[in-house]
Amino acid sequence: MLDETRQSIYEKQVKLASLLLYQNMLAQEVWETYERLLQCLANYALDGHEDHSRRLCYLFAYGRWFRAIASTGYNWRNYVISQILSSDNPFSQKAQASDIAQLPPSLVAAAKHDLKILEEISLWGGYKLIDVIESFGDRSVTWQLEHSDLSRLSEAKRSLMLKFQTTDDWTDLLPDLVSYYQNSGTGIFTEYDAFRWHNGHLEGIAYPDLVQLTDIIGYESQRQALYKNTEAFLSGYPALHTLLYGSRGTGKSSMVKSLIHAYGDRNLRLIEVAKDDLQNLPAIAEMVREVPQKFIIFVDDLSFEEENENYKALKVILEGNLSARPHNLLVYATSNRRHLLREYFSDRPSLKDLSERQEVNPWDTVQEKLSLSDRFGLTLTFLQADQEIYLKIVHHLAKRAQLQITEQELNFRALQWATRNNGQSGRTAQQFVNFLQADLAL
Repeated sequence: MLDETRQSIYEKQVKLASLLLYQNMLAQEVWETYERLLQCLANYALDGHEDHSRRLCYLFAYGRWFRAIASTGYNWRNYVISQILSSDNPFSQKAQASDIAQLPPSLVAAAKHDLKILEEISLWGGYKLIDVIESFGDRSVTWQLEHSDLSRLSEAKRSLMLKFQTTDDWTDLLPDLVSYYQNSGTGIFTEYDAFRWHNGHLEGIAYPDLVQLTDIIGYESQRQALYKNTEAFLSGYPALHTLLYGSRGTGKSSMVKSLIHAYGDRNLRLIEVAKDDLQNLPAIAEMVREVPQKFIIFVDDLSFEEENENYKALKVILEGNLSARPHNLLVYATSNRRHLLREYFSDRPSLKDLSERQEVNPWDTVQEKLSLSDRFGLTLTFLQADQEIYLKIVHHLAKRAQLQITEQELNFRALQWATRNNGQSGRTAQQFVNFLQADLAL
């Protein structure tokens, strides 16, 4: 019996090792703990009756694997399917840009080979592993994961996962898989709607600030222009890089963030890039050039000091160089300054105090500094909120927070708060309502 069990486990180990395209999945923690568990079980089946430490090995390994798979929110079978859908490999990369009939036959054959293996491995989850342990006469492990919450997934991903669950031969779903790769992409871009550039690579933001359109009060014309430009971008029409400029606290950043909630289901992705990382923009552009999603590079609070030359990388993305700008990339930036590079009166040419160190063509320097703003095709101006807009925002937020307070008292306290704090703005209104909510509750 133990010999049969050991042989069966060994066969699974060999099949995992023989994956051709999807083997890169095995580098993840869940797969590493799974392989370790198989190895511990095989060792016990070999001579467990003589070495009791082997029993401790597979018990610890099962616990580590259980914690790893539990952290994903999937059961084992659904986890394997989700990994297939998000795997970034030569087959999924080529499938993003080609129909299945145009893919190299060798890649298609390799994909079928791997799908057969992964389908078999997906059936070797909690129940099967517990059966193996019980075959050793050990009933100390009884827990396995059954439920998977698929409601958090996109409709396309959830639909295909359900097909995999109910299909007896996963190779039959190869055309559906290619279609999914074409529409949804692969890798990290299928897992998240928002990203940030950090330490030289993209990081997915698991819990982005999902600002809803209904939360943005005032500045209707600016909102309409930004959304119209984004609609054109998503529909494949020419769209413009956009600069949202104006007073602090007027909702410029919130308006850009609201695009995730509004258009996430249309394959829009937002990448936040700090102004100190702008030199990496060309690398980011090449990273997303061939994927099916549309990307907005979001640069918040954009401005440059005189000695900072990161703006040159931004100019390359805005107007391009020898490499064509990716069709699926736009830049949306916010700033409190209309002219993004700081300019001094001393920068302007003067006929006085000429010296050998003065520039021969000083106006060229001035024009260089002013030209960056001009490279944004669309500029939206956000003026300081007046009292009417400020109170309108306050009332909206108070209603959403279900505050029990009269309109007269709300207006009085809101205006008093703005006078004593940061002036009338959307940010001030949010801070006031947050304070008032706690104050009334206490």
